[in-house]
Amino acid sequence: MTNEARLFDSISDDIRSRVARGELKPGQKLRSERDLAEHYGVSRSGVREALRGLERGGVIELRKGPKGGTFIRGADPALVTQSLNDVISLGAVSIASLTESRTIVMTAVTRLACERGTDADFDRLDASITLTEQLAKAGDLEGRRIQLLSFYRLLGETTGNEVLVILVSSLTDLVLKLMSQYDVGPWPTTSQTHRKIVGCLRRRSGDEAVALMAGHLDKLHAYFRKSAMKTTPRAP
Repeated sequence: MTNEARLFDSISDDIRSRVARGELKPGQKLRSERDLAEHYGVSRSGVREALRGLERGGVIELRKGPKGGTFIRGADPALVTQSLNDVISLGAVSIASLTESRTIVMTAVTRLACERGTDADFDRLDASITLTEQLAKAGDLEGRRIQLLSFYRLLGETTGNEVLVILVSSLTDLVLKLMSQYDVGPWPTTSQTHRKIVGCLRRRSGDEAVALMAGHLDKLHAYFRKSAMKTTPRAP
């Protein structure tokens, strides 16, 4: 590694560390390239290269315009989704491992939702299911996919655990996108099963809710894996 590359890494590592310590917060604007170059004792091009790496890693975002600049990004599940998508595309992670992980996470989330969710939370879940049904009836498959993601995200939010919300959103988004790329049609009983799960949550029947979620995802994922073996994915 060259000295210049080490300087890029040291700048990136320092900014990441400051974010981790809470010194730099989401939405906060960094100093100008000139100020950063003086602070770190490097050229502006060196700072620019380090910032590009941080942008690719999802730590910062570069905004243009009069109020533009370099800002610390907030948590974005899409970054986790893209990272997982990349490793799957490279063959480092199998679809089977992805779907197994999703089932493990979702069953844990379902149990916590049963313990921590409120009636208002469950009302939002029911409303989400209703909208999913309406979109399916209208033949809006892309809208249905997005609304399904919303249902699982809402379910994750009932746990009050931000990490689980990110995991649920990322895993669900990736599975649904991959299913779309492989032209895997919608699972016919999804809404009915979701209704039953919410009913169990309202009754605080955790074991029953978990069993329903696990059974539903096992069938859906098996259907997906079988279909994926027979077809070539479309370009996203």
